[in-house]
Amino acid sequence: MRQLHHFGLPTDQVQPGETYVPATKVFVTDPMAHPQKIEFLRFEADSPVTGPVREMPHLAFACDNLEAEIEGAEVLLGPFEAMPGLRVVFVQKDGAVFEFMEFAEGVDWGTSDH
Repeated sequence: MRQLHHFGLPTDQVQPGETYVPATKVFVTDPMAHPQKIEFLRFEADSPVTGPVREMPHLAFACDNLEAEIEGAEVLLGPFEAMPGLRVVFVQKDGAVFEFMEFAEGVDWGTSDH
């Protein structure tokens, strides 16, 4: 099963409430705190993230099985643990960038009441 979670937009502007993801050297905002479920991504100059993930917006889906979502897709980044209890992968399909997010049991990041 998969469920639309958020839209990701790269930015070079500091955003309120950013969280740092050391694995990718990127600052991200909480999409559940945004009325349109937008996550802003601000990359450090030396971030290892390049290409479409860094340059294009993405659609993110929470899913039950990360490996199943990877099948047949061009993997751009990951899979990796973005935060404790959250594994993600970025892929390209049909010219668009998608993020698939697999939450550990008991982690419920996608249903915040913000």
